[in-house]
Amino acid sequence: MGLFNKLFGKKEKESLDQGLQKTKEGFLSKITKAIAGKSTVDEEVLDNLEEALVGADVGIETTVKIIERIEKRVAKDKYMNTAELNRQLQEEMEAILVDAPEANSYAFDTPLPAKPYIILVVGVNGVGKTTTIGKLAYNFKKAGKQVLLGAADTFRAAAVDQLTIWSERVGVPIVKQDMGSDPAAVAFDTAQSAVARQSEVVLIDTAGRLHNKAHLMEELSKIKRVIQKVIPDAPHEVLLVLDGSTGQNALEQAKQFTAATDVSALAITKLDGTAKGGVVLAIANQFKIPVKFIGVGEKMEDLLVFDKHEFVDSLFNLEKS
Repeated sequence: MGLFNKLFGKKEKESLDQGLQKTKEGFLSKITKAIAGKSTVDEEVLDNLEEALVGADVGIETTVKIIERIEKRVAKDKYMNTAELNRQLQEEMEAILVDAPEANSYAFDTPLPAKPYIILVVGVNGVGKTTTIGKLAYNFKKAGKQVLLGAADTFRAAAVDQLTIWSERVGVPIVKQDMGSDPAAVAFDTAQSAVARQSEVVLIDTAGRLHNKAHLMEELSKIKRVIQKVIPDAPHEVLLVLDGSTGQNALEQAKQFTAATDVSALAITKLDGTAKGGVVLAIANQFKIPVKFIGVGEKMEDLLVFDKHEFVDSLFNLEKS
């Protein structure tokens, strides 16, 4: 049972079910086909199950891990029917999804581990990074928290403009400078402003360039250092935003960013427009980093705090298929 299960209401569950519809349709149809006419789990069922998992972009490595665990269970129990297979598959998927450390666990309307709580948001351009920041700001504000935005992606005028539009739309203050300004200077000003305003949650946007990993690492390290001059234990979270609809390409981005900085949590966007929702499992398995938020629609309410139990349950919820 996930940490936020008590906070995962009917509305959130409906959004999740609907947002995972495309992944669920493809995945469940293949699972159903894999076990059609079978009363027990045999080698053919496992082969078909493997194909279904890979087709949902769970990834080869993660799929092999799941299949091997199920094979051990079949060998141990000698007999497993298809209903038991479904239950075992759900358990194995949940086991792969990493829980956030207790010290870093929160929902929109629960107390944050620190004040101000600084979230440094990283990710390549085009994954929905700025939109995710806007949606996070909306949800935190709706939950009654004082929110501040920092526009430290100063390499693109469009990035600053877009974040400014979000700040106006949500009704939260923003700290920004001219395009081409030092990103670390913006981050420093944001941290100072957060203390002065007694902000509760601070979302700092950063540049999303991957063509020069060394430069990216240097820039993010500098941003961290200047923030720590104001708030010594910050940033409290480095949130990597990935586009779920890109499937295995999202894995490559995660690889690059985890090599460049200490990513502590993930936000996976655009899961509503793809049949590749299984990539959530692939990323969690490979990087052992907790998924904190998922995007399952265009509306601001469609950014959800991730609950692994509810996520897996939605994938297998045949009634809503």
